[in-house]
Amino acid sequence: MARYIFVTGGVLSSLGKGIAAASLGSLLQQRGFSVKIRKLDPYLNCDPGTMSPYQHGEVYVTEDGAESDLDLGHYERFTNTNSSKADTITAGRIYLNVIERERRGDYLGATVQVVPHITDEIKDFIRNDSQDVDFLIAEIGGTVGTDIESVQFFEAIRQFGNDVGRDHVLYIHLTYLPYIATAGELKTKPTQRSVKDMLSHGIQPDILLCRTSKIIEDDEKKKIALFCNVPLERVISAPDVSSIYMVPINLHNEGLDRIVCKHFGLTSKEPDLSGWKKFTKTLACPEGEVVIGIVAKYSALQDAYKSLNEALIHAGVANNVRVISKWINAEDLSPDTLQEAFEGVHGILVPGGFGERGIKGKIMASSFARANKIPYFGICLGMQVAIIDIAQNLLNLKDASSTEFGPSPHPVVGLMTEWEKDGKRELRTESNNLGGTMRLGSYPCVLMDKTRIASIYKTGTISERHRHRYEVNTTYKNDLEKVGVVFSGLSPDGKLPEIIELKDHPWFIGVQFHPEYKSRPLSPHPVFVAFIQAALNQSRLV
Repeated sequence: MARYIFVTGGVLSSLGKGIAAASLGSLLQQRGFSVKIRKLDPYLNCDPGTMSPYQHGEVYVTEDGAESDLDLGHYERFTNTNSSKADTITAGRIYLNVIERERRGDYLGATVQVVPHITDEIKDFIRNDSQDVDFLIAEIGGTVGTDIESVQFFEAIRQFGNDVGRDHVLYIHLTYLPYIATAGELKTKPTQRSVKDMLSHGIQPDILLCRTSKIIEDDEKKKIALFCNVPLERVISAPDVSSIYMVPINLHNEGLDRIVCKHFGLTSKEPDLSGWKKFTKTLACPEGEVVIGIVAKYSALQDAYKSLNEALIHAGVANNVRVISKWINAEDLSPDTLQEAFEGVHGILVPGGFGERGIKGKIMASSFARANKIPYFGICLGMQVAIIDIAQNLLNLKDASSTEFGPSPHPVVGLMTEWEKDGKRELRTESNNLGGTMRLGSYPCVLMDKTRIASIYKTGTISERHRHRYEVNTTYKNDLEKVGVVFSGLSPDGKLPEIIELKDHPWFIGVQFHPEYKSRPLSPHPVFVAFIQAALNQSRLV
């Protein structure tokens, strides 16, 4: 039978429940156990797919096409295990499932209530497909005591402990100890209050992870243990670190994985953390640095590009360099500001996105990289703007554009749905409901022999994750090839361009997919590694 670990948070948000859950999952894996990690979010959206990045940060996409919370990215990066649709749910989806059941008559006319119907639906989600692993870690979103939306989740996990037996459940509560500089001490009252909030829901935390800017002294640990009814050894210090990848090492040094195994009466080997130690050592003391100009429209909120940031870090460590990200607001770019914006930049990256805002700046960024022989990496929309730039400036199709931004006489990018007109394939340009034509999740791609991308992947067929609804129009493929575009990756049927590169350029690659989703600290994505290597070569030229 699986053991269930529930991770909750208190005092304030953004303490790092996802990092804590992912780190614990990694440590348990290193001890030889199999692990699944799931996220239960309290908001009423069915998923974050339609939410603004400013509201929610990055939308992470799983192999099977689930649009999910960015914490699933942490789970995958730390455990090197793919998540799925079965590992993410929101209160909105829970309520929708229950309402649909009620409409079908599944409840046989019973009054539908939060308890037991909503809580049963939550417990079914937690329990589903968990019998094939040793540990199921479930992170509960929200903050106890402040977020009313989380109440049904706390009730569900309280019931869950009774359903499967307390010997198969462990509750970890992540809390915060503020340091008051004028008093020169850490304050434990917020943690005490947060634990009391948990107790009001019928849950006694078994372990406390205490986030703080300082090391917690023994006297403070004893005080927390006394007032929170937790054994002293189970008050775990979780101080701020310079990199999230130090967290597994720190939590192991604090004995978290040992305590978890002891709680469940399990014996296991000691974890081998040599990979984490080597990674964090190189990350802290690299031999060089490169500057990457990232042209984006959500540049003010880096959580909107969380996986991208992490993939650059992974690739930097693989090249033994520190990657300095220079965030450039696409809306601020103009012909007059281009030179200054890219001063000192060794590589230019245009990430994915939706909508017309900032498009002119992104097209200019691609054009600048192309004309000045600066390594360029276009991801999803970043590949599409490269095609638009080349069509406008090399094919002299000045009105070339994407139908995402309105009607165009030269739709070099358009909706993926196709029709036949006058014996010629065109891309349909009518409007579509949000999500109606999205290509989500993992799709295969066939690589052309003797191309740069084939040398990077070292294989003929790859599979990468997508999140988009517009595609490069193959009607223009022959014309684009005449001016140096190489369509080095295509869908297996040859209809959908997946990867482009440029001849006579040191490093210019656009991909329709999102390789950042599959990068791991101990297994960096090869395209990111190659891009940072190209940027490093560029840095040696200037």
